[in-house]
Amino acid sequence: MQKVHITDVILRDAHQSLIATRMRTEDMLPACSMLDSIGYWSLECWGGATFDACLRFLKEDPWERLGKLKTALPKTPLQMLLRGQNLLGYRHYSDDVVRAFVKRAAANGMDVFRIFDALNDVRNLKTAIEATKEAGKHAQGTICYTTSPAHDIHSFITLAKDLAELGCDSIAIKDMAGLLTPYATSKLVKALQDEIELPIHLHSHATSGLAEMCQLKAIEAGCRHIDTALSSWSGGTSHPPTESLVMALQDTKHDTGLDLQKLQEVNDYFAQVRKKYHRFESEFTGVDTRVHVFQVPGGMISNLANQLQERQALDRINEVYAEIPRVRKDLGYPPLVTPTSQIVGTQAVLNVLTGKRYETITNEVKRYLQGGYGKAPAPIDINLQKCAIGKEDIIDCRPADLLKPEFDNLRQEIGHLALNDEDVLSYAMFPEIGKQFLEMRSSGHLVPEPLEIAAAGGNGVQKAPTEFNVALHGESYHIKVTGTSPKNQSLRHFYFMVDGMPEEIVVETLDEIVLDGGTLGAVKSTIGSKRRRPTADGDVVVSMPCNILDVLVKLDQKVSAGQPLLITEAMKMETEISAPISGIVKAIHVVKGESVNPNEVLIEIGIG
Repeated sequence: MQKVHITDVILRDAHQSLIATRMRTEDMLPACSMLDSIGYWSLECWGGATFDACLRFLKEDPWERLGKLKTALPKTPLQMLLRGQNLLGYRHYSDDVVRAFVKRAAANGMDVFRIFDALNDVRNLKTAIEATKEAGKHAQGTICYTTSPAHDIHSFITLAKDLAELGCDSIAIKDMAGLLTPYATSKLVKALQDEIELPIHLHSHATSGLAEMCQLKAIEAGCRHIDTALSSWSGGTSHPPTESLVMALQDTKHDTGLDLQKLQEVNDYFAQVRKKYHRFESEFTGVDTRVHVFQVPGGMISNLANQLQERQALDRINEVYAEIPRVRKDLGYPPLVTPTSQIVGTQAVLNVLTGKRYETITNEVKRYLQGGYGKAPAPIDINLQKCAIGKEDIIDCRPADLLKPEFDNLRQEIGHLALNDEDVLSYAMFPEIGKQFLEMRSSGHLVPEPLEIAAAGGNGVQKAPTEFNVALHGESYHIKVTGTSPKNQSLRHFYFMVDGMPEEIVVETLDEIVLDGGTLGAVKSTIGSKRRRPTADGDVVVSMPCNILDVLVKLDQKVSAGQPLLITEAMKMETEISAPISGIVKAIHVVKGESVNPNEVLIEIGIG
């Protein structure tokens, strides 16, 4: 008997792929007794996007979620996705933070750590693997599968051997974009089986329509561990259905031994849960064979769409798809997985929207080209590297070797808001939203503080929030007003974020917006921008909606063309906005923390 074991991703990757990671803990817990009785090898329930969404949108403590799930699932191992030296964030952390995170995750109930590096740079995996073994937990080394001139079976075998030498308990093939084909899967699994003695796990998204065939070929080649999703949350950019694989293997030597009736019962529950989250459903459903041309993972597709929609340029998504392989080649063919998928994708969006490739280069691309994320799989574009980093030194060691211990400093920074090490780690992973979450908790409620704006109403000016919660038909939505188009337009656009998703209303009258018989007073220019449109060479603007992370100059300061003026953030990527000309800063129209829209003058630079 060569039994196949199942890891179900219903509590993490399924809803991350289909509804932007919005499933709440309260909708998971009622199903846990059913899930725990099925006999899964593990249940995947944690990862970077899960942690982020809990803090940013759901106002839940991700550590509390882990503890509750462990209590509710005493028989089934819990599994997480860990980004090696990046942990759950978008930068490398010092070794003491990596060790602290793994230790606390293990103590709170995590059993299996699937550890990967976006560049397959084994140097970035060593500390996390060691920490997992020290905690007595299962360390699963990961091969991020991709195709390029720099990636072949030999390179993957070399990586697997290195992971085995580091003490990994198993090896996962992580096909995040659904690029595997059936016969490529068979060859890779057979080669791994011949060279290493560790169990092989297969994680492949259903995006391209080939994942089910890949699973079967992997099993025939000796793979005994497969990731699936309950059928109500399967397909599209998610994973192949659990029940279908169980049925396909029934009464064979690979029989999973799982009870189809129990699977159907818990699937019925999650089918009803999914209806609650309909507004977050991605429009990118079903099979998308373009992934084999553009290599865009499912989660990246929705991020790209959001970026373009915010810029009112969704019709240009095919241009971005075409630009992604070009950027990827320039960067030495990194696999497209967090954070490199965001790094490549955001740069491709900027290249398309600005109309000039690399006119604006994100800080993350600069850091990547410097070697700050590790060694690129293939040579990078030297001219681009010189343009991005100038005369700065190239990092050729393990990037984390340059980092001093930082956990104690992080504890001091967050101060009394952190009640334990878990809170410090939440702040470390996501400083802005982590701190905001802890402040809300400290204040006694986890509802965002309203921002005040001037709005028309009754007798004169009232104070109206730009962030608020709305209850509608028994469901609660978090609304954030992010901006308006200029008042002199015949059709005025009002921009909102509804539970983190961009929405837009276009109105013909500037006096008021009428919603279902009620009136929302006209939003005045303190939401919409008072900033003028650019007219001079020294007017500084941005190309997409973003937040101001820092203002680097002061009034009357002399600046040179190309000198950084602002640091902005959009879709979790930082970008420096540089001076278009040399001159003197005549006016600054933004402050740290503000949200800004494209084609608004943020800084004015005059000559002389």
